[in-house]
Amino acid sequence: MARIGKNLKKAYEGLNIDAVYALTDAVKSVKERSFAKFDETVEIALNLNLDVRKADQALRGMLTLPHGNGKMTRVCVFAKGPKADEAKAAGAEFVGGEELIDDITKGKIQFERCVATPDMMGVVGRLGKVLGPKGLMPNPKLGTVTMNVGDAVKAAKSGQIEYRADKAGIIHLGIGKVSFDAAKLADNASLVISTLAKVRPAGVKGSFVKKISVCSTMGPSFKLDLLALKEITC
Repeated sequence: MARIGKNLKKAYEGLNIDAVYALTDAVKSVKERSFAKFDETVEIALNLNLDVRKADQALRGMLTLPHGNGKMTRVCVFAKGPKADEAKAAGAEFVGGEELIDDITKGKIQFERCVATPDMMGVVGRLGKVLGPKGLMPNPKLGTVTMNVGDAVKAAKSGQIEYRADKAGIIHLGIGKVSFDAAKLADNASLVISTLAKVRPAGVKGSFVKKISVCSTMGPSFKLDLLALKEITC
């Protein structure tokens, strides 16, 4: 059995792990029981009633957190001419074409979002084995293959994040840092929940949500009261 550290043991003191909480109370508890020396990420996990083997239930998309997630997003843009200039003006860290391929392949250029204009996808396609496994391949459905590269870069840097259901139908996202005000964390969590409510697949039968919980990177998890979130449980 894994040894439980004294800090984690203290974080669980007096905690009923079977209790459910209102969203605002849950995020306050996450903050109160955080103990790490670094600014932990606050995370939300939604266990959804999905069969991801069915194409229409493999949920994936983008959403923009109203208060950001507290992380710096480095953006790489494949574009040329005026569109390259537009990307640079919007704040993209890496902009170019074929000259970026070798450095990306060797790991010299690292980023969290990759954007490309449609005419550059032939170049980007050569990086499929590098970008694909990392979930960084530009995708028109996610708005990362676009002529509006300036808007795409600004969105990436203003709190836009990707959500994607895993094989078990769980969507796991960082919604901010422990240092965030509790109200801002609650706002971000509410946005995630309401966004997913709107994209509920038509083929889902019964309740859409099995469980929602929030936690910090190192701290205990708190289950949300689904009865208080009727818009996603019907």
